[in-house]
Amino acid sequence: MAKINLLPWRQEYRAQKQKEFQQVATLVVIAAGFSVFMWMKTVDSQIANQNERNQVLQSEITALNRQVAEIKDLKKRRQELIDRMRVIQELQGNRPLSVRYFDEMVRAAPEGLWLTHLKRSGNTMQISGVAESNNRVSSFMRSLDQSEWYESPNLTGVTAKPEFGEQASAFEMTVNVSKRKKAEGQEDADGKGEGA
Repeated sequence: MAKINLLPWRQEYRAQKQKEFQQVATLVVIAAGFSVFMWMKTVDSQIANQNERNQVLQSEITALNRQVAEIKDLKKRRQELIDRMRVIQELQGNRPLSVRYFDEMVRAAPEGLWLTHLKRSGNTMQISGVAESNNRVSSFMRSLDQSEWYESPNLTGVTAKPEFGEQASAFEMTVNVSKRKKAEGQEDADGKGEGA
């Protein structure tokens, strides 16, 4: 029987397969390297794009923060103006009341009684004056108590003043401004202001 030596053929086949494997491995490594490179480039471009968007958003946020600060400043100014307008309206509404208080005070004062000092703090008015007699002071207190603009007159002191007459005396008293009439007077003043 003839002997066939297959060893060189097998070695050549193995060498060829190993060469093909090395080529495929090289191609795979090159493809993997290219893929990694492309992936890194894509990620870098996405990061750069996102950074640009973040910068745009940051600039918009800064602009909006400036606008919010301006709006807060405008709201503060608006509130200050509203407060000023309210104070002016209250002063306008209360202006006729001062005249009425003085008018009512003059109407309540009897003949022979002079007022020397008036001071108002809150709803309390302090009154000082001189009367020809104590009866005039009593009459003045009754008139104030019956008035719609005043309530609760309280005599705090009486001293003799002979230089103004035999029975003359200086007096001091306090009287409260009527809250009920004050509220009605403000409603009347508001109604007149709206109708005008």
